[in-house]
Amino acid sequence: MADLDVPVLIVGGGGCGLSASIFLSELGVESLLVERHDGTSHLPKAHYLNQRTMEVFRQYGIADSVYAAGAGLEKFGKVRWTTSLGGDGPLDAKILYTIDGFGGGKLFEPYMRDSACPSSNLPQIRLEPILKRHAEDLAPGRVRFGHELVALAEDGDGVTATVQDLSSGETYEVRARYVIGADGGKTVGEKIGVAMNGPSGLLDMVSCHFKADMSAYADETCLITWLLNPDGAGSWSSGAMVPMGPTWGKHSEEWNFIFAFGPDDPERFDEAAIVPRLKSLMKLPDLEIEVLRISHWVLEGVLADRYRVGRVFLAGDAAHRHPPTTGLGLNTAIQDSHNLAWKLAAVIKGQAAPSLLDSYEPERQAIGARNVDWAMFTFMNHMLIDAGMGLMPGQPAEANRAAMEAYFAETPMGATRRARAAEVIETQRMEFQAHDLEIGFRYDEGAVVPDGSQPPPNDPMGSRYHPTTRPGHRLPHAWLERDGARVSTHDLVDRDGFLLLTDAAGAAWVGAAEAAAEKFGVTVTAVTVGDGGELADVEGTWARLREIADGGAVLVRPDNHVAYRATEPVADARDTLLRTVGTLIGR
Repeated sequence: MADLDVPVLIVGGGGCGLSASIFLSELGVESLLVERHDGTSHLPKAHYLNQRTMEVFRQYGIADSVYAAGAGLEKFGKVRWTTSLGGDGPLDAKILYTIDGFGGGKLFEPYMRDSACPSSNLPQIRLEPILKRHAEDLAPGRVRFGHELVALAEDGDGVTATVQDLSSGETYEVRARYVIGADGGKTVGEKIGVAMNGPSGLLDMVSCHFKADMSAYADETCLITWLLNPDGAGSWSSGAMVPMGPTWGKHSEEWNFIFAFGPDDPERFDEAAIVPRLKSLMKLPDLEIEVLRISHWVLEGVLADRYRVGRVFLAGDAAHRHPPTTGLGLNTAIQDSHNLAWKLAAVIKGQAAPSLLDSYEPERQAIGARNVDWAMFTFMNHMLIDAGMGLMPGQPAEANRAAMEAYFAETPMGATRRARAAEVIETQRMEFQAHDLEIGFRYDEGAVVPDGSQPPPNDPMGSRYHPTTRPGHRLPHAWLERDGARVSTHDLVDRDGFLLLTDAAGAAWVGAAEAAAEKFGVTVTAVTVGDGGELADVEGTWARLREIADGGAVLVRPDNHVAYRATEPVADARDTLLRTVGTLIGR
């Protein structure tokens, strides 16, 4: 007999695993989380939290804590390229280009039109403790750091795991119906025979997390400052600097600087050279720097060949790893957990058949594949920026300097060079303005009932989002009004049930929702919107976005993705909805 019996065992206590613990607890499902490290991440790692992730956090009551600790848009809505931060030479402290990003600047209106949630910026070293507190409050004693998975064995009825308490050395057995591997690919994937496919070992990335007073040199509004030093040499000639808080803007106490080295470059291990090179690159020789941690990670773009093996599911870095460009890693991980949690809860509670869990892999693996490809592509696109500036790999410093002098020259050719660079750098909006990529993704197969319609146009640059109620897509956000209070369409979604949106002409759907809830024992909440409905469409936004006629309906899953829609009234709403819900939950 196992020492502990839980419905779900979560292996890994990073952002993905902690989010899964929170989601399951809020859904009324008991879980145990084990993490081999004693505490949360010591590395800054991921920091950008996109709108979709903040919508998920809003749904589960975490968003306010994250917003309170994170940077506001006014502190991270731009990205800039500069020659250096200091120095008094003719090419020093020159701004090469600035671009809006992440919903800041000119992006604010379209981003906020499409979501109730602005994006946020909070590095994992500060986010994970917040998530850990929430997880522990919801599941006291069931979030165990310093506990390592040793063995995993599945049988027909569940999974038996052997876990070691690293502080005492004692081991104990955990019996679980399901396991979530959110361990970054360290243990679970290998134990269940999952292969990670894709290129690896492309570059050695070196991060220097440090303390320094940068207030006289940093930009108050920039999330990322790219330095391109015409006097630099090799991998030390460029890099990216990001504020790490806890104060935001130019008064940030901590910073992270990232260099990229070739996998065979011996200088990548010369950690003693990092601070002198950093000062040289920034042209701040007298800057007092306190190094907090230097870390190395390998650039790769890999995807798990399976997201599920029996009763074990992979999520986050255990399923997909790629460059940090576009900030897709942690965001995708949290959204993996969001997708999986409601399905596990429905099955464990007996509301859905186990076949519902078959939808996790086709839905999330396709998104993982797309995000790996996108992150790799946007990372490589930075090479075009160097070329657009006239900086070529292996070019001597004097040639780089000549290229920069020509760039800033007040001549017709100088203007042409700056115009060329602007066009090239604007292509990097794929990374910094990926609005469609972040909230416009869809599930083409899985727990959805297709209606035969075509998806809206896809922006090949990933920027322009087209809201739609087509099955598989995220429910469009629209502000509605109830008793004088503003409510988002997303706020209507029960995280533990289905939402049915209709209008006053869709009274039959309201009765159908009651019948479906009674038959299947699941929540199906019907809400009427518009004239004569429960909620007023004061701004007319829902009428513009709903894509259904009067008397039609949109059925939304607990994770805010559309499961089904009737674009016109149907002959028998009750029978239609019973068949639809039954199909979705496998009953």
